[in-house]
Amino acid sequence: MEELMDRIVVDPEILVGKPVIKGTRIPVYLIIEFLANGLTQEEILDQYPTLKKEDIKAALLYASKNIR
Repeated sequence: MEELMDRIVVDPEILVGKPVIKGTRIPVYLIIEFLANGLTQEEILDQYPTLKKEDIKAALLYASKNIR
């Protein structure tokens, strides 16, 4: 699980410090919103080809840890 969390970065220089997928400007909240609105992992990956399935898992894990 820890390796998944390494896929998320929070840097004040990137999107004003919002958590993003490492190496991208894709925010965690966007992935969560897509999933909440019914998009499948495959649809998200098609729209954002730089993402990997592990990035989506990392976004979910990050969100889960932060609402505890």
